[in-house]
Amino acid sequence: MSEERVLVARHTGFNHVVVTENGFGVRTLRFGHEGLCQSMVKVGDPGHLELPYTTVLPLCLAFGEAPRRALIVGLGGGALPMFLHRHLPELAIEVVELDPGVLEVACEFFGFTEDARLRVWIEDGRDFIEGCAGGYDLVILDGFDAESIPGHLRTLEFLEAVKRALAPGGIAVANVWGRSFNTLYADMLRTYAAAFAEVYVLDVEGPGTKIFIGCPQHQGVSRAELVVRAAEISERYGFRHALAEALAGFRTAGEERVGHGGVLRDP
Repeated sequence: MSEERVLVARHTGFNHVVVTENGFGVRTLRFGHEGLCQSMVKVGDPGHLELPYTTVLPLCLAFGEAPRRALIVGLGGGALPMFLHRHLPELAIEVVELDPGVLEVACEFFGFTEDARLRVWIEDGRDFIEGCAGGYDLVILDGFDAESIPGHLRTLEFLEAVKRALAPGGIAVANVWGRSFNTLYADMLRTYAAAFAEVYVLDVEGPGTKIFIGCPQHQGVSRAELVVRAAEISERYGFRHALAEALAGFRTAGEERVGHGGVLRDP
């Protein structure tokens, strides 16, 4: 990776937002100069996905019918909503972002724009989900603060609200820190298993994150079926990366050996 230069460092009231750019034109959003990477975008190329988890997450499309409405909790630099907006022309996308300064930076430095199919709401993700009318085919949980997923976005009560926000046949997808960086990994997995009829786990390259897929109804889908679906989806939507490759680490929550853990509840 080439040396990065700082484009902006700005206090928003919620975070100290830092945007850098490397010699390949990839811009990175962090909370703090030494903070964890929140988003990476190649400006002018919404079909480009840089962070490993973003190349795995679209595999969720193989778990249901083509979605018509999606809700994303957490904007970052806008890589995921811009990618889905580009490749799924029938999909209406709503994004919930707590920090208005993050939206400003995404528009100013990452090429993010709203239109009739892509809208951002400035609100706490849980408040929005608990108050919404629902009907989402896909809910993507990608909300992080400077350290981790906020506590109120990982409890059973929150996930029950997410489930209520789903349309029949809809699924929830979460980007979570893996056990190497997350002492609550076992608890989070057990909490998802308590909220959803079926939970699947997808590995992400490197030690950082995992993808959870929560299904309110039993699907009993096999790896072989998903490989076929993933190949069809990659071709249909013109993805540059092969989704089926991410299925090497596919397993159910019951097959994920995590040791002791408990269900996370609201205080």
